[in-house]
Amino acid sequence: MLTLILLVVIGLFLVLQSAPAFQLAGWNFFTATVWQPDGTKHQLGIAAVMYWTMVIAAIALLIAVPVSIATALFINEYAPRRTRRGLTALVDLLAAIPSIIYGIWGLAFLEAYLVQVSGWLSDNASFIPIFKTDIPLYAGSAYVAGVVVSLMVQPICTSVMREVFSQAPPAEREAALALGATRWGMIRTVVLPYGMGGIVGGSMLGLGRALGETIAVALVISPVFFISPHLLQSGANSVASLIALQFGEASRSYGIPALMAAGLSLFVVTLIVNFMASAIVARSRSGKGVEI
Repeated sequence: MLTLILLVVIGLFLVLQSAPAFQLAGWNFFTATVWQPDGTKHQLGIAAVMYWTMVIAAIALLIAVPVSIATALFINEYAPRRTRRGLTALVDLLAAIPSIIYGIWGLAFLEAYLVQVSGWLSDNASFIPIFKTDIPLYAGSAYVAGVVVSLMVQPICTSVMREVFSQAPPAEREAALALGATRWGMIRTVVLPYGMGGIVGGSMLGLGRALGETIAVALVISPVFFISPHLLQSGANSVASLIALQFGEASRSYGIPALMAAGLSLFVVTLIVNFMASAIVARSRSGKGVEI
């Protein structure tokens, strides 16, 4: 009850603080791409920022989910019993690393290699629209930000998936092996179908983390306020990083209410994602096992 009360209080605070921005912009706040709350015309639009937020989160999940599934299966099914506890602790430790460390590492080390990958993709796979670039500038792109965020999302997804995979009924495992299935055959026919809810739930929990990531994205991206299909080209944005970068300089008349409105939008999206993930994880048991 205390948690629910806290969520309601946060939501009411954001609604009250963002009211002037919604009164000024109306529904254009969700469809416009111009962001000048403290300009002469007070133009507010979160469409481009929300677009890049979704793009970065999608890139992060496309990379993190397959790696998380493989990691969870390796820890549960293939790793020696003596090393499983250490590997599990290592995954949990990765989740505890501050996001600013990931951001600094991504900016100072990883980005140089990702820029080379972006250049190769642009030269050899430009027939795919998302890999096409108008200007050969690749630093600070949505792709770079998505890769960095994927490293932060992976431990969360792995922890949820590993826990669900470990609860697959032993009787069904043994029955599959007794019928002549290989270990991979047992995993494919028993563990993965049983843990499908855990895969979806872990992915959605990771999506919630990716949508709200702030410091790491703010350090890596080059902020822009337009929608573009070119994911490798320099320029991206996110709601969380927008708030972090502009809150200190925003005016109290329209700047802060506009940022509060952006925060409210992200708050609602993140709540929806996390509630859906909780419901899926709660129903992740796809089979009741075999009673012997």
